[in-house]
Amino acid sequence: MMLLSALAMALNGCQSLIDQSYQPSVSPSSNPQIVDEVQKNDPRAAMGAREHPRIVASYGGEYKDAKTERLVARIAGALTAVSENPSQSYRITILNSPAINAFALPGGYLYVTRGLLALANDASEVAAVLSHEMGHVTANHGIERQKREEAEVIASRVVAEVLSSDIAGKQALARGKLRLAAFSRQQELQADVIGVRMLGEAGYDPYAAARFLDSMAAYSRFMSVDPEADQSLDFLSSHPNSAQRIELARTHARAFGQEGSVGDKGRNYYLDGIDGLLYGDSPEEGYVRGQTFLHGGLGIRFDVPPDFHIDNKVEAVMATGPNDIAVRFDGVADNQNQSLTNYISSGWVTGLDPSTIQPITINGMEAATARASADRWDFDVTVIRNNSQIFRFLTAVPKGSGALEPTANVLRASFRRMTPAEAASLKPLRIRVVTVRPGENISTLAARMMGTDRKLDLFKLINALPTGAAVATGDRVKIIAE
Repeated sequence: MMLLSALAMALNGCQSLIDQSYQPSVSPSSNPQIVDEVQKNDPRAAMGAREHPRIVASYGGEYKDAKTERLVARIAGALTAVSENPSQSYRITILNSPAINAFALPGGYLYVTRGLLALANDASEVAAVLSHEMGHVTANHGIERQKREEAEVIASRVVAEVLSSDIAGKQALARGKLRLAAFSRQQELQADVIGVRMLGEAGYDPYAAARFLDSMAAYSRFMSVDPEADQSLDFLSSHPNSAQRIELARTHARAFGQEGSVGDKGRNYYLDGIDGLLYGDSPEEGYVRGQTFLHGGLGIRFDVPPDFHIDNKVEAVMATGPNDIAVRFDGVADNQNQSLTNYISSGWVTGLDPSTIQPITINGMEAATARASADRWDFDVTVIRNNSQIFRFLTAVPKGSGALEPTANVLRASFRRMTPAEAASLKPLRIRVVTVRPGENISTLAARMMGTDRKLDLFKLINALPTGAAVATGDRVKIIAE
């Protein structure tokens, strides 16, 4: 792609010098130079290749979108040309995850999540992230990191043997490998220096690194309002942030000139490239809409009580409410078609009280319930059969709480099959780039946001608008909508 872009620019530049009737005969090479061929004798690339499938799996797979891939390739191509090792080849993977992260593995394996692309506001900010990760690669930080791998290998072997068929086990393996992407503070600062230099030399705004560090700090504050949010796979969990680090990035950028007077931000072509980008939950994992979880593929939906927060994780749907109430929802294949009362008592529930098991019907579906206790918690267990799946609710409250039955009743009463029309009408949320019209302001634009009850806060966050900022007619901004 980068070679074709270079050819296109070269041909455009020469257009006035050649006869306009000339028809170039440019066609794909019969023996193209591919990354696999370039890297085949590179032991560092072999290390990255080994871990690549696990990394991709832990982040929900690759995000496939030609427009977004071209955008990231354009940014990476400009950086590669000015890197400390221009012969280094890179494999850049966009991960299908709403988490905000980017990292590198040895041999030029670079990763950026679609969540990070949604947070960024221009090409120079993404260039700042990628140049930082390229700095880790060219400084051979991955080789230094390899010295820490022996303990990880032992731990991974134990996890593989104990949890090899379990999603949690696979995630534990992947997270173990991600810990190898956590560099020392000195290495992070070194990568910052390299990254800012690459930004400036590639013609991007060198102050983008400090600007995006500010945005990620704002994102961290936004997420910290929800103490249950799992940020373990996010950028700031492995890239320590500080006011000092932001100021150091600005100091390095000043070598290229005063802020606002040097470099290209690439805002318009960046917004064009992410317009329509998937935001939040992917269709494969279902959707959270307020107090409701909906899954078109499985054809089911349910509600949680008011004041509950739903967190749609890869392995399960988790919901948390006031007074330490928690709900877990997941599904398993119904291979044996056994009675649900027998299924509940088959050993997967700790502390089960067998005398409480009873069959029930939930909105026309076979179901069963039971109670359990463990440590300082009381549990309601509800299982529901729908076609070839058994869906499971586990509701936990502090021992003796009167909230167990009311909470479980809301879940049971609201769980039902979706109609074909309902399933067909479900649409994922996406980043939509809109132009501010006369009379519009931050409040009216934020009111168009979907998928959050903190519309104004999230609108300001994804558009990097500080307190007191305003928008003007003709500005382009991001909103989240279907």
